[in-house]
Amino acid sequence: QVQLVESGGGLVQAGGSLRLACAASGLTFSRYVMAWFRQGPGKERENVAAISSSGGSRYYADSVKGRFTIARDNAKNTVTLQMNSLQPEDTAVYYCAAVEGGGPAYVYTRRSSYAYWGQGTQVTVSS
Repeated sequence: QVQLVESGGGLVQAGGSLRLACAASGLTFSRYVMAWFRQGPGKERENVAAISSSGGSRYYADSVKGRFTIARDNAKNTVTLQMNSLQPEDTAVYYCAAVEGGGPAYVYTRRSSYAYWGQGTQVTVSS
């Protein structure tokens, strides 16, 4: 049974940082593209970052480029999202997602690309 479990969410002031982590189990982690999506109040779920199965390719949404960093540790079956310079518009539930694939990260930006999802973790940025 595939499970993705997010952690690290919380409340932070604008300008602050958080690091989210996703622990994966029940899959051959090194075969999967991993991604972070978020869904803010009244908004659609959107892809903010993705990383190829090897870790050699990364994708970032324009809204987070330069502030967020996605990374993976295939030996530990984890993917992280380091979020710096957080702003109130980053407030959302953040979801970890996985799909088996070997292509570059930018190919996997659609919700429909992903087969497995975590339950999400709340990130709230106060002004």
